[in-house]
Amino acid sequence: MSSKRLGRRLERRYAAVCRRAADDAEVNAAKTAWYDQRRAYRQLRKRKCTAFWSERIDTDLADPRKLWRSVDVLLGRGRTSAARSIHADEFCRFFSEKVAKIRAATDGAPSPSFSSVRSGVSLRTFTAVSADDVVDGIRRLPDKCSAADPIPTYVMKRISDIIAPFVAELFNRSLVSGRFPASFKEAFITPVMKKSGLDPTDASSYRPISNLSVLSKLLERIVVRQLMTYLTDADLLPPLQSGFRPGHSTESAILCVLSDILLAVDRGDFAALVLLDLSAAFDTVDHDILLQRLESSFGIADVAWDWFRSYLSGRRQFVRCGGTRSSAVPLICGVPQGSVLGPVLFILYVADLAALIESHGLTPHQYADDTQIYGSCSPSHVDDFSSTLSGCVNDVADWMQSNRLQLNPGKTELLWCTTSRRQNRLPTATLTVGSTTVSPVSSVRDLGIYVDSDLVMRTHVCQTVSRCFAALRQLRSIRHLVSATVFQSLVTALVLSRLDYGNGTLVGLPSNLIRRLQSVQNAAARLIFRLRRSDHITDALICLHWLRVPERIVFKVAVQTYRALHDDAPQYLRQFTSVAEIPTRQRLRSSTSDDLCVPAVRLPTVGRRAFSVAGARVWNALPVDVTSAPSLFTFRKRLKLHLFTLSYPGLVY
Repeated sequence: MSSKRLGRRLERRYAAVCRRAADDAEVNAAKTAWYDQRRAYRQLRKRKCTAFWSERIDTDLADPRKLWRSVDVLLGRGRTSAARSIHADEFCRFFSEKVAKIRAATDGAPSPSFSSVRSGVSLRTFTAVSADDVVDGIRRLPDKCSAADPIPTYVMKRISDIIAPFVAELFNRSLVSGRFPASFKEAFITPVMKKSGLDPTDASSYRPISNLSVLSKLLERIVVRQLMTYLTDADLLPPLQSGFRPGHSTESAILCVLSDILLAVDRGDFAALVLLDLSAAFDTVDHDILLQRLESSFGIADVAWDWFRSYLSGRRQFVRCGGTRSSAVPLICGVPQGSVLGPVLFILYVADLAALIESHGLTPHQYADDTQIYGSCSPSHVDDFSSTLSGCVNDVADWMQSNRLQLNPGKTELLWCTTSRRQNRLPTATLTVGSTTVSPVSSVRDLGIYVDSDLVMRTHVCQTVSRCFAALRQLRSIRHLVSATVFQSLVTALVLSRLDYGNGTLVGLPSNLIRRLQSVQNAAARLIFRLRRSDHITDALICLHWLRVPERIVFKVAVQTYRALHDDAPQYLRQFTSVAEIPTRQRLRSSTSDDLCVPAVRLPTVGRRAFSVAGARVWNALPVDVTSAPSLFTFRKRLKLHLFTLSYPGLVY
């Protein structure tokens, strides 16, 4: 501000000199002083602006949502909260009526069935926590806070050593008595847009996210840690549920599903994939059914069961948006979205669904409330298989009705898959879900990955390239406002992350599709170094230490294989990897090799892309010093160095 005031003062002095008709030398001197100060102020403002945005973006790199929000502001677009045009009471009424309609639609459904836990398996009490546990938990909390918090999270972290004994005493009393603190049961709801492109003035375009106090979430984290340890040790977690579980992800889930489909098509079968969608799944969980399932199917009893009952009962919420607040309403069902414990309780609530699907001879895979059903058949048995598929989906819909959930037939999708040459033979029969008819489609979006009926992934590549170039165009307009280091971080976070997501499913694709993905990476490097389109790109990629796209795909597959071999991956991926055992090599040096068994396939363009085949082939091609790495960190480091030499042959280190 002092620099700006000095410039204004020099401007007024120049105007005064001009008014009193001073000589030319005095006028020129006053004008030069003003211009020099104005130029210095603009340069200072530019430096300050660059430093501010560099620091802000650097702190937001770990959170893509905050990062995009900062980039939007930097681009001058700004996001006006659409919720300002809708009163909080309207949101509250809409969310309540939506749940009430689903509850009304499931009234009168048959009582649900419950599987039984093994004899002797139970969780009756929680382990007491110490002050050190509380301090460690507070330090791990994200720097977010709620209006319900008496003090901000960053302040709580500074005084964690002082308050830890009191917080530990509060938590232990809750865990021992089986009562969840009543003050933690009230949440305010923030309406969040489901996805871009929806009508911002329509309340149905939003989903409710619960904002809970930090202490409430900290207590939930402690309970979740003990609950997951019990479920894992007792092997009670559904093996084909990838939501909210360590080591599991959307990438591992789609890799498993696509591998199974590729192997089925390689055998000459037709494969079918059905994607199911639930309406307000988290908000319609029935508390009585959930508590009974926790007891019957997962062995949670006594004080532990009382604690969960207390956690679910007596909850209230209100909506806050646009400076308005609705009246508080009681919650008679649902688990809080935005809580720590709610998502885990939901995957336990729908755990029995997998056994129902498997009873029809089909394979399920779930990620939270996203359910995938798939299977295959020979071309001569398509009609029977279609009937089985329809029967399974309708039984799933009935199961959901019994459990007070509602399947959304309008968003259910059906995809038939086979090779490119047999596309004309794919069945066109529709799938009947209740009173709704679902027609086959040529492409579906499954957990962020586009899958085509010919499994060539052309739609996914096109969508990825389009979105990456759109992001590059946006970043180009702010390149001058941030430092080169921060801009490179932005490109990595907002472009390369899109390029790398799910790229393990792209192994073995035709070279023309890989070249399209490589063009994105080349454009990103040119933007960072301000190169022309005609400039050679290899030196820029080497300077950035970026692997080319083919090697990035190999890197992802190799890392997943390493994790599978070292029991750090989901069980459904570990089953795809096995060390080759060849009896005829017992007296040969190769008998001690750690090479993986490569399953035989018929079609190189189909079967070799399955993870069980591609992972083994990639692993067997790696040198021993890479595959023998003692840790994942060391493996990734050695692997990148090895692939870097393949990307840029002749490069001397």
